Amino acid sequence: IFRGINTDYYNQKNISILKQEKIKKEWELLANTFTILMPGRLTSWKGQEILIEAINILIEDYNKSNFQTIILGPDQGRKVYKKKLLNLVQRYRLGQKIKFIDYCKEMPLAYSLADVVVSASIEPEAFGRVSVEAQAMGKPIVASNLGGSKETILKGKTGFLYKHNDPRELAKTLNIVIELDQDSLNSIGNEGRKNVIKKFDIEAMCDSTLREYKKLLKN
Repeated sequence: IFRGINTDYYNQKNISILKQEKIKKEWELLANTFTILMPGRLTSWKGQEILIEAINILIEDYNKSNFQTIILGPDQGRKVYKKKLLNLVQRYRLGQKIKFIDYCKEMPLAYSLADVVVSASIEPEAFGRVSVEAQAMGKPIVASNLGGSKETILKGKTGFLYKHNDPRELAKTLNIVIELDQDSLNSIGNEGRKNVIKKFDIEAMCDSTLREYKKLLKN
């Protein structure tokens, strides 16, 4: 039985435009700019370094410039790691392309700002909530080909998988997504929402679990 998420909470239709505009101002996001979101606490196995390397390659090798990146999550006391990330951004002169945001009270709101969501883990996620939450919000997901994401993402239909720990392949995949037109992005997002409602809704998870307990009790 797969884990589930609250698909009512993670629903693009419930997003307040006023709240959206407010957070755009707070985070100083640019209008009409392709937005890449990577949620997750700052820890090395989540792969923030891989994403930063990929962003540099996206600019250097693919000549992409009309995009912005949000790395969203607390350092939870990992000051040395955060400094390492900031130094990497500075070294590649990506200060205008990458923003670090510590916290967002309403995660659906954060997802709603994204054109694509990234999960760059370099170790397997048991479930990988980011991949499922992104799909529930109707957003294309790009994830490393490890752990739970291999089961929760329909490759090429609801998102894309790339070779983990490989910033070049991540950059290549992000370039593919950036090149897609809005109709294609919307289509991937719609398929993602359907996928999550069908397989990863929390109500379905609870119902399935209760059914199994009932079977055991009868025996």
